[in-house]
Amino acid sequence: MKRRLNLLCAGVLVALAFVPGDFVVATASAADTSVEAPKAGWYSQLVDADFVAKYAVLPKPDGVQIIDSRPATRKFDPGHIPTAMNLHDGDFDKLADQLPTDKATLLIFYCEGVDCMLSHNSAFKAEKLGYTNIKVYAGGYPEWIKKGNMGAVSLPFLKKKLDEGAPLTLVDSRPKERKFDKGHIPGAVNIPDGDFDKMVDRLPADKASPLYFYCEGLSCKLSSDSAVKAVKLGYTQVKVVPEGYPGWVKLYGAGPTTGAPAAKVVIQTTADKDAIAIASFEKILKEASDSVFLVDVRDPAEFALGTFKGAINMPVATVEKRAGELPTDKPVIFFCSAGGRSGDALDKARKANPKIKAYFLDANVKWTKDGSYAITEN
Repeated sequence: MKRRLNLLCAGVLVALAFVPGDFVVATASAADTSVEAPKAGWYSQLVDADFVAKYAVLPKPDGVQIIDSRPATRKFDPGHIPTAMNLHDGDFDKLADQLPTDKATLLIFYCEGVDCMLSHNSAFKAEKLGYTNIKVYAGGYPEWIKKGNMGAVSLPFLKKKLDEGAPLTLVDSRPKERKFDKGHIPGAVNIPDGDFDKMVDRLPADKASPLYFYCEGLSCKLSSDSAVKAVKLGYTQVKVVPEGYPGWVKLYGAGPTTGAPAAKVVIQTTADKDAIAIASFEKILKEASDSVFLVDVRDPAEFALGTFKGAINMPVATVEKRAGELPTDKPVIFFCSAGGRSGDALDKARKANPKIKAYFLDANVKWTKDGSYAITEN
């Protein structure tokens, strides 16, 4: 009888290990799932990562709010549990009005792990405000990631990275015609979740490249579904942007639309009518970068070391296959580090997509990680 019970328990544990989750991308061992024993000064109602995972899903569940008690810029913005709101414990009293009005709402506080008291401090403060269903996830964000769960980034963090021209791939998981074409975050590549398997070639070849997925906000799960698929393909730097395009519009205004008239731009060429003049290129970068579509045709490893703000990475070997991604409503400018690969990319792109209006930069270019660059004639 005892052996039967042991076998039954083992079977149940095996079955549970295969229960799917929106943001779980690795399976934790049984030893990793225990709740931390309360320590001096801790809030008594503790939960583990499995408990939190039930609520860190999209669409965001009603009646619960996950709260990150860490500082925004240094901690929350670059990585947090999906659907969490940021309410830094140091600013708790000033930000308490952001908490749910229903005092019966399940509040789950977390911070930077077992040595961090911010979440416990905030939990006690929330209790004094009359909240009746409060938990603390003592393992916090470090443990959440260690257990293989998906992380999220804030929109301010994403915008900063985009403004810096940081090497990343931003993926809009929404349908193309109904959503993406009508407005999207600048620089995003459209890979609708329903077509993910057919369009994986649009993802970077380098599996260590940062990937950020977004869709229609906290009520949309397309981005989280696509992010999990990307992890299964072997990508190691994958995060979601839960607030998505609606959040972007609220903070920064509407993004570009596909097919919308591009701003007028005058492109001056060299003796080779396909090559944009250096002075013309630099003027566009400084004054009207949104009026052109910049394509860096170098290898991903080179791209990661620095590129022009707003450029996408499309290695020259992939240009012919990916030419359909290039816009026809604004000029496309291909560039590399010396002009050879960019000229080759131009020829391949025109052959595959004759509708594009394209040029290449025939010059020597050197970048630094801080975003600065130097362009000299060949």
